[in-house]
Amino acid sequence: MDFPALGSTLLFTIFSLIGLVFFIRSSVKDRTQQIRAWIDNPESGILDEVKTHFNRRAYRITHVDPVQQAIAFEGNVQASPFLAVFLSLLAALGLLCLALVLSILLPTGGFIYFFLLWLSPLAGVFYWRKAQRVESIKLEVGDPDQPDHPGQYPLTITAHRDELRQLQEQIKLDWQGGSSH
Repeated sequence: MDFPALGSTLLFTIFSLIGLVFFIRSSVKDRTQQIRAWIDNPESGILDEVKTHFNRRAYRITHVDPVQQAIAFEGNVQASPFLAVFLSLLAALGLLCLALVLSILLPTGGFIYFFLLWLSPLAGVFYWRKAQRVESIKLEVGDPDQPDHPGQYPLTITAHRDELRQLQEQIKLDWQGGSSH
């Protein structure tokens, strides 16, 4: 038996599993971003369009601050059943590879290593529990005293990047930004 080759295969399998763990953890990472557009008049109906857009997407207004000209929304985000199953399958594949390498490297354990596959549903459970959460959206209208956009109001929206993408497709403005917040 070629132990150096099997040892390196085990090492690369463990590295792959570490990457898989980070991939599963990143599936529930907060991806809040901020975009901005310049509008001529906050009373022009654009704000009503934005509010209607978020209301249709099951967000509700939780706070209105007329002094800061800000509106806060909240909504429940549901986990994706497809992604939960997909992550479980990826975990099963990674654990299967580990079990195969271990069963070849340490044959005295027999098929006991394949019981590691029972851990794979934990990836889907982890995702399912963490992905279902309350998301917040913040909409702000700034002062029109900006030298690079005289007479225009900055409309700044902070939300999850998928929600911002949907908004940009729905409401055609010259959106700028998309930086993580």
